[in-house]
Amino acid sequence: MFAAQANYVFWGAREVDFVMPLVISARLSDITQKGYEKKRAKLLASYTPQLPKADLSLPDVQPSPSHSADPSPSPEAPRPSTSSASRHHRAHRSGGARDERYRSDIHTEAVQAALAKHREEKMALPMPTKRRSYFVQSPIDNCTPPDTSSASEDEGSLRRKAALSTVLAQTLQSPDYWINRSVQSSSTSSSASSTLSHGEPKTQPQPQLQPGASLLADVLAHTRIENSVPPDVTSSTPQDRGSRVDLPPAIRGMSRGQSRSSMLDTADGVPVSSRVSTKIQQLLNTLKRPKRPPLSEFFLDDSEEIVEVPQPDPNTPKPEGRQIIPVKGEPLGVVSNWPPALQAALARWGATQAKSPALTALDITGKPLYTLTYGKLWSRSLKLAYTLLNKLGTKTEPVLQPGDRVALVYPNSDPGMFWVAFYGCLLAEVIPVPIEVPLSRQDAGSQQIGFLLGSCGVSLALTSEVCLKGLPKTPNGEIVQFRGWPRMKWVVTDTKYLTKPSKDWQPHIPTANTDTAYIEYKASKEGTVMGVAVSKIAMLTHCQALTQACNYCEGETLVNVLDCKKDMGLWHGVLSSVMNRIHTITVPYAVMKACPMSWVQRVHIHKARVALVKCRDLHWAMMAHKDQKDINLSSIRMLIVADGANPWSVSSCDAFLNVFQSHGLRPEVICPCATSPEALTVAIRRPGTRGAPLPARAILSMGGLSHGVIRVNTEDKNSALTVQDVGHIMPGALMCIVKPDGPPQLCKTDEIGEIVINSRAGGTMYYGLPGVTKNTFEVIPVNQAGAPIGEVPFARTGLLGFVGPGSLVFVVGKIEGLLMVSGRRHNADDLVATALAVEPVKTVYRGRIAVFSVTVFYDERIVIVAEQRPDASEEDSFQWMSRVLQAIDSIHQVGLYCLALVPANTLPKTPLGGIHICETKQSFLDGNLHPCNILMCPHTCVTNMPKPRQKLPVDVGPASMLVGNLVAGKRIAQATGRELGVVEDQDLIRK
Repeated sequence: MFAAQANYVFWGAREVDFVMPLVISARLSDITQKGYEKKRAKLLASYTPQLPKADLSLPDVQPSPSHSADPSPSPEAPRPSTSSASRHHRAHRSGGARDERYRSDIHTEAVQAALAKHREEKMALPMPTKRRSYFVQSPIDNCTPPDTSSASEDEGSLRRKAALSTVLAQTLQSPDYWINRSVQSSSTSSSASSTLSHGEPKTQPQPQLQPGASLLADVLAHTRIENSVPPDVTSSTPQDRGSRVDLPPAIRGMSRGQSRSSMLDTADGVPVSSRVSTKIQQLLNTLKRPKRPPLSEFFLDDSEEIVEVPQPDPNTPKPEGRQIIPVKGEPLGVVSNWPPALQAALARWGATQAKSPALTALDITGKPLYTLTYGKLWSRSLKLAYTLLNKLGTKTEPVLQPGDRVALVYPNSDPGMFWVAFYGCLLAEVIPVPIEVPLSRQDAGSQQIGFLLGSCGVSLALTSEVCLKGLPKTPNGEIVQFRGWPRMKWVVTDTKYLTKPSKDWQPHIPTANTDTAYIEYKASKEGTVMGVAVSKIAMLTHCQALTQACNYCEGETLVNVLDCKKDMGLWHGVLSSVMNRIHTITVPYAVMKACPMSWVQRVHIHKARVALVKCRDLHWAMMAHKDQKDINLSSIRMLIVADGANPWSVSSCDAFLNVFQSHGLRPEVICPCATSPEALTVAIRRPGTRGAPLPARAILSMGGLSHGVIRVNTEDKNSALTVQDVGHIMPGALMCIVKPDGPPQLCKTDEIGEIVINSRAGGTMYYGLPGVTKNTFEVIPVNQAGAPIGEVPFARTGLLGFVGPGSLVFVVGKIEGLLMVSGRRHNADDLVATALAVEPVKTVYRGRIAVFSVTVFYDERIVIVAEQRPDASEEDSFQWMSRVLQAIDSIHQVGLYCLALVPANTLPKTPLGGIHICETKQSFLDGNLHPCNILMCPHTCVTNMPKPRQKLPVDVGPASMLVGNLVAGKRIAQATGRELGVVEDQDLIRK
């Protein structure tokens, strides 16, 4: 070690051997090899005999091997073959092994070892180098090394600084120093620039420096490396491009025209002669435009590097049919006596059929509470419209103006007040936004309702006196500020608080146009609540299409079990019924819970012709039918199943028919339908004639559905899904099936896709959200070549399905319930049905099960949460969970990540009593579910295992350098505030 060190310290004086041609003249020009030799000998002849004989032996200083030029190299100290900058660059690239090991996720011990190694030796970073003109002399201050007095400097750097001071004192005043400095600078910078520009360094002859110059270059190189800053990886401009340079008089004296025509710029911006060789010009251009990969390549998602991507199975079923043709619905007929607007229909019936019943509400026992006639509905709505426009605020500053949005907050048990408020807003040309009644400040989804009100610009709410008294209050008697809600003003719309309009005041009822009539809220898969705006012409056209499809007639009786504030309950029970002067009997949800047979009794008593129900209502009535034997359902001509799009609704329909067929119920009157908040009614089965054959059903393979194709199940009966049709699409509509992900490309005939609809009777936008609106309401399907099929925009419905024989529509699921696991699609409703089929009576409380997915290790994992019965034992619970795992694995060929049982009545609920899926998922992610029994099975579902560790290619980029600095403990930036101690004195706290 000491012998090698001595070989690098004690040198003999030798003349300088240049790496690149050096031209010291009044200008730069080309030169031949022979001319170069002559000029070199002529210039150095006068200096060679006069070289100083100073003793430069510094045993405490170890010069860099890249700068050594020992005349007789020994085996311990081989002669280097590359320049200093190129060796330094290669050393830095090889030093990137620390980054590679970090990117390979090594053990903690290896990271600690790397950190310890980094503390012993400093990591050298290459300085940005560029070619400089030798006529530009930097000031003397620029030769002074930067201040390196820091707490991290080592002993070697101090010795090198001492050597630097000695050499500067001896050589700074002599002309030898300036010549040798230029020689060394040319050699080092040229070779470094070549290495950095072209990647791998080329072997070049090693220059032989004079003792003073070589030692000075060695000390300067060490000082420069240790005190360098990291290179700028965000800009291709050299760091000292803007530094001030002093030009020689020869260049400063040139005229502007001459320098513009015959001068070029080097990398420093220094003008030179245009007669430059091609190689030098190429080098300058390379330095000006360094080759770098795009910035995006430094910041790639490493999921593909970490996780093994499973290869596609060649036996995976693929669609084989032809491209689907858009399906067109029947023409929308024109009836002469249809009103020009829905408000005009109410005015007509209020004047001509004032005593005709419009609405009958039931009390908690199922008995009629009151009946609202069309005359009373018209007069009360007229009073409310007059009050909203003229009695709120002053004449000069009214609180409400036409086009403003107001919230309608009415309970489901008081439909009469909601009817008056809704039609009062339509007559006042105020846009109603029906929402659910908030029960507490911490309601599930309350913050999302606040987002809806904020996006719609709602600041005033209409409610009834009874509902207002039931809202949560502050100690001062004011209504609490609900979480996420804007500041609201509450207006009571009871009759005693309304003002009768003057005789000369009449509401303005224009012909239906594209202005917004009302806003219906809709919750997305992520839980965001948005408002779907329905125009006046769309509202009227939808009522006309429903009248034609359902063959509504004046004076019919309709029993509505659905919520009258949204969806089918609003479209049929509030809008279409008024248009056709139908008597609607509303059965609230609270009445259904107390007496499940109440709606069947109303059908029997009032000889109702149409009934609006859900599958749950059919199931509850079937379970409680033993108490009522004298029931006759022969009057029903249409039993509309609102959630008929659920594939599992067919079992409830069949069971209800089997029980009540003996009570006069006919099979052809069961009419499932498919609806969407964006497209309103998508399809509905028309009532059949007596004795006509029922539509055929599709028995599909769940394995094929998971891959998005339609395959008839012929193998395992347990993995089959029986799907019933939802009839034909609505009159005047145009329907397509497009791929649910990616561009809206038309599907093939045997492929599952999303249903998109073009119709005048649909929503127009998400109010206040233009960005989301464009992706949903302005979809233009394309063919397989990517060309649009037309210029007509379609609206996404969120329904997954296909078109069967006879243009019948089949729905197999919804986008909101779609779970993508390992590239396969699973429907949440299918999993719920499978779990409920595993004898849940002893374990699950009232069948309350929630299914959702969470992202774990770059893929979705299925989680099932159910409420456990209070009397269920732990042994029974785990037996049920084990059976559910086996059933889902056997039927759906997918594993569960987690199966949890929580105490009864602890899951977040929707206003109508269902499970709030989004809030349940958030509670699971936050760890707030508090399950009483849980079964985690990550080994059955996490199949995308990490890749085996492998040596990554050596390519250190800016991102790797940044990560390496972070791992090594270097702080890129830091900001700290003063420490706050524990202060007990209140005065000091206030200070």
